[in-house]
Amino acid sequence: MSIITISRGSFSKGKEVAEKVGAKLGYDCLAREVLLEASKEFNVPEIKLLRAIHDAPSILDRFGYKKDRYITFIRSAILQHFKKDNVVYCGLAGHFFVKNIPHVLKVRIIADLEERVKSEVEREGISRKEALQIIRQDDEERRKWSEHLYGINSQDPSLYDLVIHIKEMSTDDAAQVICETVALESFKTTPESQQAVEDLAVAAQVKAALMDFRPDVDVVASGGLVQIHTAALLVKGEGLVSDIEAIARSVDGVKEVRVGVKPMDISG
Repeated sequence: MSIITISRGSFSKGKEVAEKVGAKLGYDCLAREVLLEASKEFNVPEIKLLRAIHDAPSILDRFGYKKDRYITFIRSAILQHFKKDNVVYCGLAGHFFVKNIPHVLKVRIIADLEERVKSEVEREGISRKEALQIIRQDDEERRKWSEHLYGINSQDPSLYDLVIHIKEMSTDDAAQVICETVALESFKTTPESQQAVEDLAVAAQVKAALMDFRPDVDVVASGGLVQIHTAALLVKGEGLVSDIEAIARSVDGVKEVRVGVKPMDISG
């Protein structure tokens, strides 16, 4: 039992590989479904969620919580699936949310630029020049997105356990390699690693529940204990703590809540 995340550039056949892996292993294969679920649960248009995990942040995003709000909702939806185990996720952001979980096999699928351009030309019926511009812009958006949110480049191979180049290797071969790799002992779920995923899922749900009330909170969960840290004016601190605790306790899996409040520096 394991989790597989597949990261890829546009038109690199990563989705096709993911579907074949899911079929071979009998795992759920998820991509857009997660956005649809998050859209329904948090009452946010799907297109806004899609742009949140694709488009690079604007200057306004850097000073607000709009994009972070949507990312929080997506993280919560993804982790609800991950805690069930036996999942292949082929979409943006998945590997970021579970980067320290040992039973997650993180895969990067790459393809030659010319092959990607050819696929875009055939699909959209556009010129090579137009296709090349679209792909380069898409790659740049994804790079800026990951650097803004996590300070890392999603194309960095060190982020992944396995990097597969789709060229001489077919998508069937790539799927076979992934299936054989995830069967290794090091990627099998343990009680400890399962608990770690469940803790991440609870923390994500609490963060999502608090997002419209207090977007600046940091949330950590461990075995039902949820610790929340936020900044607040002293005069609002006591009431704020009570409100945060009430919201957090409404989330399934939360047994105890501790809130730490630090006074804001308003000296200017």
